[in-house]
Amino acid sequence: MTQSVVLNNTASNAAGEGRNGFATLVFERDMAAPAETLWQAWTAPAARAVWAAPSPAVTVEFLEADTRVGGREISLCKVDGQPDMRCECGWLDLQPPLRSVNYEVISCEGETQSIALVTASIADLGESSRLSVTVQLSSLAANMEGGYRDGFNAGLDNLAGAVERTMILQRVIRAPRSVVWGAWMNPETLPQWWGPDGFSCRTTRIDLCAGGEWVFDMIAPDGTVFPNHHLYTDVRPNERLSYTLLWGENGPKHADAWASFEEENGATKVTLGMVFSTAAEFQEAKGFGAVELGQQTLGKLENFIKAG
Repeated sequence: MTQSVVLNNTASNAAGEGRNGFATLVFERDMAAPAETLWQAWTAPAARAVWAAPSPAVTVEFLEADTRVGGREISLCKVDGQPDMRCECGWLDLQPPLRSVNYEVISCEGETQSIALVTASIADLGESSRLSVTVQLSSLAANMEGGYRDGFNAGLDNLAGAVERTMILQRVIRAPRSVVWGAWMNPETLPQWWGPDGFSCRTTRIDLCAGGEWVFDMIAPDGTVFPNHHLYTDVRPNERLSYTLLWGENGPKHADAWASFEEENGATKVTLGMVFSTAAEFQEAKGFGAVELGQQTLGKLENFIKAG
């Protein structure tokens, strides 16, 4: 959330406003998505990158992203003609899918602008959810309160739009995390199980690393060919990977996606998330059965591991 805050406050910083001391700010939004979907959009680095920037004029560059207790997220917020703002978020408590606590430190050119403690609570309302965020803010160098109010409001508006086009698939696989990760991130095995029942993959290029890609065709049982291009943006062994889905080689972006792997009583909980580029694409995908087809894909992964 820091990305939205600092850039909405840049103008007031430049105007040289004085220190504002301490403030407690409260924000609340109803979200048209279940609690688990909202949790993933709130915490998953690939999803946070989708809704972080408050406007198209802002560029957010993520330098580090580690969403676990003790982990941190570091980003640079950039606007033409203005100095970069460094945003550090450290995760102090994560209780999926209901609560997170993190600290935020905002600095510019080596000078700390503010420090905040951010507590987010998610109420599960069935097919919808409610996000409540409390910010305990200490402004150190300038009046940040107005920027935080504008920034969080812009960020939560972006988040509300993102969750409406986010699809989450989960499956618990009775195998160690290293085994599940190995089946996913092996260029020889990934094409063997990827895709719904009856589909096969024909690979053109595959390089499963950050900055790598997978160019391939998915072939339906009736012979229909669906060109795909995955661009891998982040890979953390045995934990998660993030990638961009394109419609065919170097085609238009279809979605921002990620897969995470969590140990769960000797098994592995796999979460596959996708934030579609538009609400129309999400509805189209949901309409043709993307949830069911995605679960078939994870089922094929499980069967592949069992057979091995």
